[in-house]
Amino acid sequence: MNERGQLCLVLHAHLPYVRHPEHEDFLEEDWLFEGITETYLPLLDMMTRLVTEKVNFRLTMSLTPPLCGMLSDPLLQSRYRRYLYKLIDLSEREVHRTKNTPFAASAAMYLRKLTRCRQQYDDWYRGNILQAFRQLQDQGVLEIITCAATHGYLPLMAHEQAARAQIRVAADDYQRHFGRRPRGIWLAECAYTQGVDKLLAEAGLRYFFLEAHGLLYARPRPRYGVYAPVYCPTGVAAFGRDMESAHQVWSGDTGYPGDPRYREFYRDVGYDLDYDYIKPFLHNDGVRRNVGLKYHKITGRVALNAKEPYNPDEARELAAAHAGNFMFNRQKQVEYLFGLLKKKPLVVSMYDAELFGHWWYEGPDFLEFLFRKLHYDQTDLRTITPSEYLQENPDNQLAQPEMSSWGDKGYYEVWLNPSNDWIYRHLHKAAERMIELANQNAGATGVRERALNQAARELYLAQSSDWAFLMTVGTATTYAQKRTHDHLSRFTRLYEQLQRSAIDENQLAEMERRDNIFPFLDYRVFSNGQRTVALS
Repeated sequence: MNERGQLCLVLHAHLPYVRHPEHEDFLEEDWLFEGITETYLPLLDMMTRLVTEKVNFRLTMSLTPPLCGMLSDPLLQSRYRRYLYKLIDLSEREVHRTKNTPFAASAAMYLRKLTRCRQQYDDWYRGNILQAFRQLQDQGVLEIITCAATHGYLPLMAHEQAARAQIRVAADDYQRHFGRRPRGIWLAECAYTQGVDKLLAEAGLRYFFLEAHGLLYARPRPRYGVYAPVYCPTGVAAFGRDMESAHQVWSGDTGYPGDPRYREFYRDVGYDLDYDYIKPFLHNDGVRRNVGLKYHKITGRVALNAKEPYNPDEARELAAAHAGNFMFNRQKQVEYLFGLLKKKPLVVSMYDAELFGHWWYEGPDFLEFLFRKLHYDQTDLRTITPSEYLQENPDNQLAQPEMSSWGDKGYYEVWLNPSNDWIYRHLHKAAERMIELANQNAGATGVRERALNQAARELYLAQSSDWAFLMTVGTATTYAQKRTHDHLSRFTRLYEQLQRSAIDENQLAEMERRDNIFPFLDYRVFSNGQRTVALS
């Protein structure tokens, strides 16, 4: 093999923890159900098929603790089945309704894909798709990494012990789901500041990822730029993002997903069809919403009502062509860099997993075509995981990365600005109080221990970076504000009850029922003694 470089594809799979047992159905729970149907199951199907056909590939994915918690939750599993079966029912009706129309091919495609999802979810995985990801990792083709416990924005945590607790609980939760300790971590929002790597080293994590400028501005400057990792002074490796491959996929103007022949995300039958016909497939409130069946292509910069009918076969052929173009560009990239650096470059291509399938419907097809082309059609480039790279290349430059994130403008402004800055004084105070509780109650048992564990859960859920992000972008702002307020209010209520030794067991039980993330959490992770979280 005339190998000139390696390609490390990294997908960040994350959704905020949304679970509302107090409601029969809930709009924001659909985020998970859409992710399962459009991204997670198609990716599993694609990887399983490649393994069966002995196509050699490597993929790195984060599966964050909130996502793992939701995927393994019996209530959400049952609700997903209801969601999926209702969508299949609609698809069957649509196949008959669209017969002899320009939308017939799309309707047939949806029914075929949704039936496949039902087969995967029920017949193959019995509702437990985490075990499918675990099996692929055990087979050596997928490397699963963790993330902060609730996607907490570590550089904006005023108390080091709070950031340490986010990392330690994440690592232990990973072990519970995947049967081994995590080797790497996706820092929430790729947000880094000096000192974070020390906490990663304490938890036994070997590497993390940075936006390009976080590595390019390291001290001293990296000799190989972003095309080789560096070791932080703590010994943890930092991998930098390649912006050339990022723009080919991410760019709204020039990226592949914007091609006018791909499926249009924003036009949905939930709004297009007659209300009485679509009403049985809406939530109980009867409000129109996206249901997932979309019959139009992007077309161009035209109004939604001017979009043209989607052609699934045309879009699939386009995904194959774009995969070939992506591979060609990576071949030319590593050829040039190999000559310049006199070393095989590592190209780290990082994306949100939900881009593939949910936002870019043809994304899983693109990845499958890419892996097949890399396997059969060239010898310049090899896919690799970070752990494999470090094993093959143990000697790397020592450098101190710079503060950074992959948010707009590259630093922290998305998560700290006038739309959301009010949350931090409350988060800092709650973290201070949680550390106080943990240090004062090292030997708690019974109801008191339950209350301390639940206080920790409420703090974790309040610390999710998703709420600050949603406030900034103006999407689900009211919901994000309410979640922040509710978790902090419940934490404060528990704190005051613990201080008075007057715990309301009925209130506590209701909190445990609603906010049940990390069932084996031990609040002592917040203590200055830094005790490791107990596992079941």
